Amino acid sequence: MKKLLWIAPAIVLAPLFLVAQQWTPAEMMQCKRVGDADISPDGQRIAYTVSTARMDDKNSDFLSHIWVVSADGKSNLQFTFGDKSCNNPQFSPDGQFLSFTSARGDDGKNQLYILRLAGGEAEQLTTAENGVRTYRWAPDSKRIAFTMTDTLPAAEAKARKQKQDWDVVDDYQKAQLFTVSLTKNDKGNYPIQRLTDADFHVMGYDWSPDSKTIVFAHQDAPWVDTWPTMDISTMPADSGAIVPLVVNPGLDGSPRFSPDGKWIAYESANGDINWAQKIRVNVIAAAGGKPRTLAGSPDERFDIIGWTPDGKNVLLEEPFHTTSQLYTLPVDGSAIKKISTNATGVFGSVSMNGKGDIGYVFQTAEMPPDVYIASLGNMRGRKLTDINADYMEGKTVAKTEVISWKSKDGKFTIEGLLTYPHGYVAGQKYPMLLNVHGGPAGVYSQGFTGQGSVYPVQAYAQEGYFVLRANPRGSSGYGTEFRRANYRDWGYNDYDDLMAGVDKVIADGLVHPDSLVETGWSYGGYMTSMIITKTDRFKAVMAGAAVTNLMSFNGTADIPSFLPSYFGGEFWDDPEVYAKHSAMFHIKNAKTPTLIVHGMADDRVPVEQGYQLHRALQRLGVPTQMVTYPRQPHGFREPKFILDVAERTLGWFNHYLGKDGGKELKP
Repeated sequence: MKKLLWIAPAIVLAPLFLVAQQWTPAEMMQCKRVGDADISPDGQRIAYTVSTARMDDKNSDFLSHIWVVSADGKSNLQFTFGDKSCNNPQFSPDGQFLSFTSARGDDGKNQLYILRLAGGEAEQLTTAENGVRTYRWAPDSKRIAFTMTDTLPAAEAKARKQKQDWDVVDDYQKAQLFTVSLTKNDKGNYPIQRLTDADFHVMGYDWSPDSKTIVFAHQDAPWVDTWPTMDISTMPADSGAIVPLVVNPGLDGSPRFSPDGKWIAYESANGDINWAQKIRVNVIAAAGGKPRTLAGSPDERFDIIGWTPDGKNVLLEEPFHTTSQLYTLPVDGSAIKKISTNATGVFGSVSMNGKGDIGYVFQTAEMPPDVYIASLGNMRGRKLTDINADYMEGKTVAKTEVISWKSKDGKFTIEGLLTYPHGYVAGQKYPMLLNVHGGPAGVYSQGFTGQGSVYPVQAYAQEGYFVLRANPRGSSGYGTEFRRANYRDWGYNDYDDLMAGVDKVIADGLVHPDSLVETGWSYGGYMTSMIITKTDRFKAVMAGAAVTNLMSFNGTADIPSFLPSYFGGEFWDDPEVYAKHSAMFHIKNAKTPTLIVHGMADDRVPVEQGYQLHRALQRLGVPTQMVTYPRQPHGFREPKFILDVAERTLGWFNHYLGKDGGKELKP
């Protein structure tokens, strides 16, 4: 494994030594993350969170705190402090309070807190046994609805002590709905009322404008595989009298009351049970009746932000190719309208108040995330913050451009994001990293390339790599037909889409054909495992949380309906198609040095998938290294591990491209 097997042909890299080392995986972990934006009712403030990686002797986490910026950008103050994260800020509708969740209390549980904007300390509202999951203010500011899982921690602790802590598979803790009053009782406590006590799991919910009714979505269990059971009900906000509103096969969720309280908008698959979802907005009378399906959106896979103040439209945010856009969808059934003005970049944490003011986080491939303000009447947003000013000082960001090419079968135009090496000199050829996204219905969009991650794009560019992040068929952002174009076809036409992109940048004279490496996570890891059985053109790969054997994956993952949806049946009914599209049934073809990375707490793609690939490559004599990380689920959470993956992968690639002088690989 540690022997240098291949040395790259002469590639002119001299100009790279003239570029200052501005970007490394470690340096990129210092980039602050921004999210949870919420605009105040009067539009004069936006609350948001700033998260920093904490990597000291005792900690490996992201510490988040709440900041509030004024609408003119002149005041930008930190509102929470301490060594415990504070998240999910929301202004009360009357503008008097700022609420948030935090585990800062003695019980270590995520509880609900309020800060009086006039001044004073934060006050704890709840003592929920299992912590608050989500919450939402009543419009009259007198109560807050929240969800909590309904279990008995004391009984569980006793069972562990008595060595009787068995775990029944698929016996999940279900979230129920509660309210907490902002009026203290005679004991000085904020009284909590339980609203639901049912055999379902509460999902998204909303208050009626008069604060008398709550509409909520619910499914059989929190298990992700039960999403086709999601329905919608209403209930009086002071009782548990549940009234079914939408009961259909498939997904019906994210309900939102209209400003006059007469209608409810919600997202619906309209009975189409399919993992590569096709979603529309439906509108139904709050009292019940037959829903109306509104006009479609470009991608038919969106987030509902809310109703516009005049009640004539629903505001949506949706991926569009490598960007994201904002749309207003008329409730009279007429065509959707794009209202955002950006040609590049992506929106995040979009919130809208009752006046039509909009607060959001925005970023581009070359610009870090910041907080912006706009309005329905003027969507040319104003930037209010410069959160990463210190981090960006003295740094030059390698450019990223959108490129496109025709698919091999001629059916589609495929897009990708191509990041150039630092110090790029026209006419010279460079190594290239092909990066495949997850999903498969993920999408590479124009988010900031300088933020720390398992794929530190700017660090790759600093090392002299082109980075191609392609959106092959099956990706979101290009419409339902494109998203469903890889049915029963994983690892074949989508593979050809990727290779056509590689061929394009080689043909354009940018990349040396003998200096290619590749990586991907989840479905991207699946493609990595398939790639090494189909071609030797890559000199090294990294497979992150890779699906390698569709049969065993479907029997061990937490989404057993996923592959039958994509492949049209169970593996026992069609074993040939599952074998054809599984790397493990073609592994004898593999020769590429392969680094395998997996989280030990990954329920989505269990670690056995990585072990199968690693053991097979070992027995075939193919250079391989497998690294597992404790406590990590499908997406890694601890920054020390994120950094290790980034550095280890870069070292692996440099080694097999002969760029490290023959150093031994990281153990």
